[in-house]
Amino acid sequence: MNKLIIYQVLPRLFTNYSPARVHNGTREQNGCGKMADITPKALKAIYDLGATHVWYTGIIRYATAERNNPAITKGKAGSPYAITDYYDVQPDIAKDESKRMQEFVALVKRTHKAGLGVIMDFVPNHVSREYKSLAKPKGVVDLGEKDHPEWAFSPLNNFYYIPGQAFTMDKDLNGYGEFPAKVTGNDCFTSHPGVNDWYETVKLNYGVYYQGGGEKQFDPIPDTWTKMRDIVLFWASKGIDGLRVDMAEMVPVEFFDWMIPQVKEKYPELLFIGECYDPNKYWSYIHAGFDYLYDKVGMYDYLRGVISKGWSAEGISTRWMERGDLLKNMLYFLENHDEQRLASGFFSGSGLCAEPAMIVAATLTPNPLLIYMGQELGEKGMDFEGFSGIDGRTTIFDYWGVKSLQAWANGGKFDGAGLDEEQRSLRAFYQRLLCIARDNKAVTDGKMYDVVYAQRENFNRHRQYAFLRKAEEETLLIVTNFDDRAVETDVYIPTDAFVYLKMDERAEVKMTDLLTGKEYTMPFNDHQPVRLSLEAWKGVILRLTM
Repeated sequence: MNKLIIYQVLPRLFTNYSPARVHNGTREQNGCGKMADITPKALKAIYDLGATHVWYTGIIRYATAERNNPAITKGKAGSPYAITDYYDVQPDIAKDESKRMQEFVALVKRTHKAGLGVIMDFVPNHVSREYKSLAKPKGVVDLGEKDHPEWAFSPLNNFYYIPGQAFTMDKDLNGYGEFPAKVTGNDCFTSHPGVNDWYETVKLNYGVYYQGGGEKQFDPIPDTWTKMRDIVLFWASKGIDGLRVDMAEMVPVEFFDWMIPQVKEKYPELLFIGECYDPNKYWSYIHAGFDYLYDKVGMYDYLRGVISKGWSAEGISTRWMERGDLLKNMLYFLENHDEQRLASGFFSGSGLCAEPAMIVAATLTPNPLLIYMGQELGEKGMDFEGFSGIDGRTTIFDYWGVKSLQAWANGGKFDGAGLDEEQRSLRAFYQRLLCIARDNKAVTDGKMYDVVYAQRENFNRHRQYAFLRKAEEETLLIVTNFDDRAVETDVYIPTDAFVYLKMDERAEVKMTDLLTGKEYTMPFNDHQPVRLSLEAWKGVILRLTM
């Protein structure tokens, strides 16, 4: 299997070609992308970029200000993680709302025909305060339908309650009433959440009595477990290839240990990718059946530090080594919908400055890599859209047109005609890099040897990083420069590397940089360095012809 390269798409933004960008604008004012406009041409462009899968964010129906109470909806467009019906597709992204499920199934088929897998969100921790399933299959009992709201906690309930207290906030709720108050999604056990809480959502009850010392009441199986398992099976039946599980660590691991094997018995190839930020929980969630977990607090945080905070590149070695046997289960990324854009003023200021970090993230290990739409174009995320302010992120709460994506899409032609020179250069870099990561055997199947420890005086461990990858006859030497100036550097290959990777020492070998096509003739042995000139914020992936 090739290395997984996942391209994240928010359909509401991805195919919105409207030039209107009204602050806090409605769907009618600013437009809204549609699933049907993710055409074979668009999908071919994503595949050609180097992707193996597309993660469609915001498929399951969620609250919007138009269809729900705007006082408890974040932004006009709403959060894709405030689910109002687990069995329905978001109407906004359908051309014909009455056929929205058919349009989603057609999108899955188109995506598969383009050679790409389909990943979608599963949001198990919380739902919208106005959750009510109208699309549920016959015989399905809705979440909360048989709850006893007079009980603060019971494993028979799907929600947690605060008996005797009404839901309130420090703002007008526009007629919304909730009595008794339900516990808010971010484990906020109060009837009066703040504006920085996930006030638009309510926490699902998996049988953990949080206010009773965290006691776990899992026997008999809590009602929520069976309901959520059935929801996963429902979406698996639509032909998807994987689920990105939102805030997995806020749901008891015992649920996943019970649910995932049941789902994989019927759909053995279905991927489970968990959003998990606590490394102390990694092992238990992988053991429960997750294929991959975010490595946000590991590799993401460290690479960001190297790019923008002056952290030493040498520490990258510690980040991959500390994962041990779980390294293969880590999902690497430098952008997603939650994080600030690489090119934003809050991060590096330019997508070009992220090139060495992207080389490391894409080729250091065979585990998956995530790319967020527009990352390859240097999207800055510095618009003042509405609910989402100028925060370096592309909004998930507003109807908006993303200029860089529109320049690339060119009204549905997906030919990049509107891109400027820097955007074209950056996208070409991503395309070369991601195709190497996806298709080169040394990356997908090979062994890695980190050579940083063996470097001498003419190698700045603080700003350069180097390693080898090898599979059979394919050998790559990868060297990156995190410095803001060009450097001349010597890379020494230690004797142990030749032994471990079973390489022969040579007085000279031909080396070809797969990113630029430039050729070198260099010594390749344990006593003469490979001498390289590296541009600022660049790197090389040298294929050795032995």
